[in-house]
Amino acid sequence: MANSFKYKEKLFTVGDTITLNYKITEGNKERSQLFKGIVIKVKGDSEANRMVTIRKNAHMGIGVERIIPLNSANIISVVLNKKSNSRKSKIYFIRDLSEQELRNKLYATKTLQKKK
Repeated sequence: MANSFKYKEKLFTVGDTITLNYKITEGNKERSQLFKGIVIKVKGDSEANRMVTIRKNAHMGIGVERIIPLNSANIISVVLNKKSNSRKSKIYFIRDLSEQELRNKLYATKTLQKKK
């Protein structure tokens, strides 16, 4: 599937909120940094060149996007926080939405109306 990826036997899809624990090297020091955001896009046709774009809203509505190769040795762990019911393969439309509109679009459940 083009809109999902598998990492250590876990399946993640576009629209899911994930937390990525990433190892950063600064000079001769190493530290781990958490990056929690929504998966916008999955790119690459094989496991060797698969990349994921993750977007988070940082401060005052300013969005930060990060493109991460999945075969990187710097990824410590990937945790699923919230599952989405999005059906699109690339959800670029969330760039223009506020936090509340985003929650309504990605995580709202559809209710069926009774016919009279």
